[in-house]
Amino acid sequence: MLTWPEFRQAIDAELEKLALPNLRFVYYTLPTWLAWWQQGQRGIRLYYVLWQWGAYQLAKRLHAREQFDLVQHLTLGAIRHASFMGRLGIPFLFGPVGGGEHAPWRLRRGYSLLAKIGDLARDLTNGWVRYDPLMRQTFRQAQWIVATSQQTQALIPQRFWEKVQIQLAIGITSQIATRPERRQPHQPFSLIYVGRFLEWKGMHLGLAAFALVLQQLPDARLTLVGQGPAEKRWHRLAETLGIAAQLDWISWVNQKDLAALYARHDLLLFPSLHDSGGMVVLEAMSHGLPVVCLDIGGPGRMVNALCGRVIATAGMKEADVIRQLGNAILLLANQPEYWEKLSQGAFQRVQEFSWPKVVRAF
Repeated sequence: MLTWPEFRQAIDAELEKLALPNLRFVYYTLPTWLAWWQQGQRGIRLYYVLWQWGAYQLAKRLHAREQFDLVQHLTLGAIRHASFMGRLGIPFLFGPVGGGEHAPWRLRRGYSLLAKIGDLARDLTNGWVRYDPLMRQTFRQAQWIVATSQQTQALIPQRFWEKVQIQLAIGITSQIATRPERRQPHQPFSLIYVGRFLEWKGMHLGLAAFALVLQQLPDARLTLVGQGPAEKRWHRLAETLGIAAQLDWISWVNQKDLAALYARHDLLLFPSLHDSGGMVVLEAMSHGLPVVCLDIGGPGRMVNALCGRVIATAGMKEADVIRQLGNAILLLANQPEYWEKLSQGAFQRVQEFSWPKVVRAF
């Protein structure tokens, strides 16, 4: 394994637990005089390309000595970043890579101007993938390409599609949490959102949907766990919608406390507009929480009718998606038996994403 030295301490600690003598890590970093360029993420793309080239040079020297049978490129895990490992001349697996998900234009109306510009820049960068000579070389040299979604596959020139396998790149440990006790019908229905406070996470839709829920269930509550640049904007939206009194904001919790939070809530609301993965979805399902999400990216693939509600977005207006999110939440809140069925389904579904099963799928 070839990676950054920043991860060495954590890797060494894990290797002591695993006791795998045939697993070795090699650490590579660029010269220190280039380190300033990466600070603040201002030049991460150029830094990454340079790191990849240096890592390839190191891998070539290692291959001359070790004679590897196969090489796999894993990080950064985005379809926008090329790899030079195919130049080694041995079977080359590129991926899993994601990042091809696209937030529907109609659902960006609630974005700030800066967020709209940011998503537009991302769209343009993704569009360049089809023409980027380094990416085309990567696709050509790869024997196999693993994409995390059909949207990501769509960014790959069609003549390489026969190499593509679609597979999510996240999993959960085998220590699945115990399902909570059955929710009591007299308890106020409680929702939770967990994640970074970024506008493409879709909570401008989620907050509006929660406002519709409160029209029928005025004692319902929504907890938002996380922090980020969209926080002030979401606070202002909550005030405008008149729902601020029913919201709880938590900036940060450790994993143990987060598990306790899941146990005190009934549903995960996660209307993300372009998440390739969505680890929080698996975490919530492992605690028996049904999930309401959009049919985009990883969440739209992990959640099905047995463990939650997936809202269609194709051709839908913002008001339509908000209404469907609200209706899905109300359906679970007003039908305890249905909630119980999806809670059981969530606990069963998450076991399909245990790491042993995910790895065997490749």
